[in-house]
Amino acid sequence: MAAAVPVHALPDLEAALHALHEASFGWARSCCNGDPDDAADVLQTSYCKVLSGSATFSGRSSFQTWLFGIIRFTALEYRRRGARELPFADIEEPESPSPAADDLIIEAETVAALRSALGTLPERQREVLHLVFQHELSVADAAEAMGVSVGTARVHYDRGKKRLRALLAVGDPGPHDSSSDDDR
Repeated sequence: MAAAVPVHALPDLEAALHALHEASFGWARSCCNGDPDDAADVLQTSYCKVLSGSATFSGRSSFQTWLFGIIRFTALEYRRRGARELPFADIEEPESPSPAADDLIIEAETVAALRSALGTLPERQREVLHLVFQHELSVADAAEAMGVSVGTARVHYDRGKKRLRALLAVGDPGPHDSSSDDDR
């Protein structure tokens, strides 16, 4: 087993945090039910844990997996305390690129359907799917970030994909009435 290394001893820690900031903010939002203000507070607290050295990096996983685990557990602590008034400096939120004008309606409908379907999934299924698809972690790395076994993560991943597929299929328009097809 590798000895724990204080994170502040890692070379280019600030550069690593900066490089992962946008993905970290997205993960924090996911852990905070999409609330950008709560996500900013959770991310700030997570960064404080990392930079103060209160979190130790053992090297058993990638830096991103380790950081996402800290963000997840910080979000859980935040929810338990119901903290809303933490005196942290504002964090600049990453800008989201604007899609082409002709794609706005299709994208909005797709995103709304996906968000709605994801919102119905149990928390662990939602988390593992977010980590694997949004942040491109392996299921093993997602398990590490979530603090669960790889087997548990695989079960939630498989069940989440199946349930999401079924929910999105239900949202698709079904067979059309033949009279409405003739009107086109």
